[in-house]
Amino acid sequence: MSLRLLMIVSAKTDCAASRVLTRGEAEGNLPLRRMSIVTKQGDRGQTALMYGLRVPKHHGRVEACGAVDELNAALGLARAQSPPSWLAEALVSVQRDLIVLMGELATDPVHRPRLVQDGFPLLSMEHVTRLEGEVNRLEEILPVPRDWALPGANPLSAALDFARAVCRRAERRVCALAGGPEAVREVILAYLNRLSDLLWLWARSAEQVPTASSSTAVANESPGSSKITCEEWQFPSTVARE
Repeated sequence: MSLRLLMIVSAKTDCAASRVLTRGEAEGNLPLRRMSIVTKQGDRGQTALMYGLRVPKHHGRVEACGAVDELNAALGLARAQSPPSWLAEALVSVQRDLIVLMGELATDPVHRPRLVQDGFPLLSMEHVTRLEGEVNRLEEILPVPRDWALPGANPLSAALDFARAVCRRAERRVCALAGGPEAVREVILAYLNRLSDLLWLWARSAEQVPTASSSTAVANESPGSSKITCEEWQFPSTVARE
């Protein structure tokens, strides 16, 4: 069995701290060692990347990890709004992709071969293609937008719009990282770019379905617009595929 990554997300550091489990822990032969979330290692403004490299907390790689961490939390907030089961599953799938993405962002490029050697997964164009498939599906059933979208039609659509805005910020942080001496694979930028498009479409589809909290939905309606049917809204997503 390959090694497992234990992610401990701390609001104090805005970064995903991690440790690599020992082989015995990963294979279940040894009990997991209890670890306190308080390490005091960051009290002087530094944090550790994967494999122990220490950098300032304002380092571009830490900023990028923190932005993706916020995006993951925003998606969790959307998932807490009781979306249909297919969307909840799709959101979980994307959140798992983001954990993989954070693992790579939290690794200095010089250590990336070691990350692969230790059995950690990386994002591929297959992940991007899955998102594109969902974009294509929704573009076929959603009405053509006639005006700027106004977030806030209902709690679910508002949460998805918030996640979209956070996704765009995460993309900018990663883009800034890639524009400097730090290497970032193009598939990461492509994934975040496609995800922000998808989140916009998920938000628009969520506001099309009347709910008990959609009294302000009329703000997003335009003359001649039409609602998608509940059957179309319930159509399974193409994203939640392992």
